[in-house]
Amino acid sequence: MAVTAGYSEAYERALRLAAQAHQRQNRKASDVPYITHLVHVSVILLRYGFPTEVAVAGLLHDVVEDQDVDLAQVEEAFGARVAEVVAALSERKVDSQGQKRPWQVRKREGMEQVGQASLEAVAVKAADALHNLRCMALDARQEGPRIWQRFSRGPEFLLDYYRQVLGIARERLPDHPLVDELADALEELARTVDEVGVDER
Repeated sequence: MAVTAGYSEAYERALRLAAQAHQRQNRKASDVPYITHLVHVSVILLRYGFPTEVAVAGLLHDVVEDQDVDLAQVEEAFGARVAEVVAALSERKVDSQGQKRPWQVRKREGMEQVGQASLEAVAVKAADALHNLRCMALDARQEGPRIWQRFSRGPEFLLDYYRQVLGIARERLPDHPLVDELADALEELARTVDEVGVDER
């Protein structure tokens, strides 16, 4: 039986970069450090047997989009495969004049990028969506409908967006258990929205 090392220097370096880059960022309208999301995404990928490079991409999938980290820096430190995944999952949030681009335009472009990206990028997107959905359902059960005030769109918009993510994941990773769990998480959130309702204020 082959012995695989438990420690990965690449993962450690990626974890340090992600922790430093996101150190002042929390999850939406909460005091939960953002790094918890990135670590959980990478853990999901590792649990489903994806290689360390994909888990590293999971740790780093928001550093270019949300923080002052250049894609070339990611490629130099972690290689072209990781950089390709990060690029595929990075939205262009502002236009050439520095103005924030519309949410729906960014999400549509993001879906197009993921649909044309590598299977590794689709897996990271699925793991990202899975963690977001589970967290939203947990927070909704604990806090009630006021949690939707954290987001720029209400729960129906969010559910529709994640249905699109699930559709791409089903097409690109058919029969993968990660996709089955993502579908279950989406159903759970839909049930939770029905149970807790929506704060219309």
